[in-house]
Amino acid sequence: MERVYKVSGGDDLMEFYKREIGFSHPRNFSRRISASEAMVKRLDLYGKLTGHEGCVNTIDFNATGDVLVSGSDDRRVILWDWATRTSKLSYPSGHMDNIFQAKFMPFADDRKIVTASADGQVRLGLLLENGRVETKRVGKHQGRVHKLAVEPGSPYILYSCGEDGFVQHYDLRSNSSSKLLRCSSFAENNKHSSSIRLNGIVIDPRNPNYFAVGGSDEYARVYDIRMYQMDARTSSDRPINTFCPHHLIKTNDVHITALTYSNTSELLVSYNDELIYLFQKNMGLSPAPLSLQGEDLDKLEKPQVYSGHRNSQTVKGVSFFGPNDEYVLTGSDCGHIFIWKKKDAKLVRLMVGDRHIVNQLKPHPCIPVLATCGIEKTIKIWAPASKDVTPLPPDVQEIMEANRRGREDHSRVTLTPDMIMHVLRLHRRQALAYIERRENSEDVDSDEDEGGGAFVLGFSDGEEGENSECSIS
Repeated sequence: MERVYKVSGGDDLMEFYKREIGFSHPRNFSRRISASEAMVKRLDLYGKLTGHEGCVNTIDFNATGDVLVSGSDDRRVILWDWATRTSKLSYPSGHMDNIFQAKFMPFADDRKIVTASADGQVRLGLLLENGRVETKRVGKHQGRVHKLAVEPGSPYILYSCGEDGFVQHYDLRSNSSSKLLRCSSFAENNKHSSSIRLNGIVIDPRNPNYFAVGGSDEYARVYDIRMYQMDARTSSDRPINTFCPHHLIKTNDVHITALTYSNTSELLVSYNDELIYLFQKNMGLSPAPLSLQGEDLDKLEKPQVYSGHRNSQTVKGVSFFGPNDEYVLTGSDCGHIFIWKKKDAKLVRLMVGDRHIVNQLKPHPCIPVLATCGIEKTIKIWAPASKDVTPLPPDVQEIMEANRRGREDHSRVTLTPDMIMHVLRLHRRQALAYIERRENSEDVDSDEDEGGGAFVLGFSDGEEGENSECSIS
């Protein structure tokens, strides 16, 4: 039986030697080195990329991994040679508000970059031979656009989702965009359904006809593009499957901030002020989850759960890490990067990633390198550069407990009779004050403060004052 070498100290060199003389298959080498727990525990800060003047909301590697693209509240796009920690190119995106997503189009020689923004626009940046960059709008949503999904293997096809609930389809060859569908909430007897504000969209890497979306309710929905015409007015928004942790069904008080597919089509979903869940294909709730009875749910296998972090104050991403997606990682309100083993959800690494909050994480496509960004204006690059295997910090339990208490305290906010009476009295006083002002003055400025009572108890739906992925609500 072939000996399993531990990746520690000089054994790293032994693994390279075995590969060079042909004793180790390249795939086995990749797994031993890149997927080893010891390698994850050697991740250390390789460097910082400095150049943005605002919070960095999005990062993405090109296909080969030698260039990183980023977008920021400063509305600029920067291309980085991350290995030398230098900027290769910086250009104004043409957006009028904060950039939430920037991605390379595949097989385009890194010359096509698509961006999405709080201004509702989807834009294309074309990098020309003379070093200039031309940008143009290719689509528009009513409301913010948080995420884009690029069809694997195509330099022309992409999708966007927005807070207007629409999923749009783009073909860059024709400069056209089409509304594919409008995602609506599930409602009993099809009554009072409303549009879902979408935060994320991902394409299944094994079947690019399938894509999943998540947003302002508890359900991740999977659609088959072959079932839809390129006109939302004639298309049903009925998904082919839905996913949700059983205890969150019909709760109506959580929403999805991010979701992603593994290389084997597992669906990883992160919830606001809740936990992260990994769904296998057989864990779906069917296209109509409200029709499931208790005994039907009991027959379904429950998803794997990853806990310890807190996802509340900003829009957090979630990702896989490792050549075969052996790890799950996310940022946290406590400023840490959490890395769990995918298989058993064991926490193997807890790193300080930001002085405030870590928002987005992007693994390198080929090697064990990680890029992260948060409230700070810099991007951090992490690589297995440490000589020591770093254990979990001594205060790991205190950090996780503080995050747990924060989640539970937030979920306990309920409307008691006294609170309801307080709100009613507050609105009555505001109404009387408004009438008195109308009678005593011919020049009424505005009604801007009439809704103030609703914000006293935190009843705002978050639409106001949250123009950035890294804004603290």
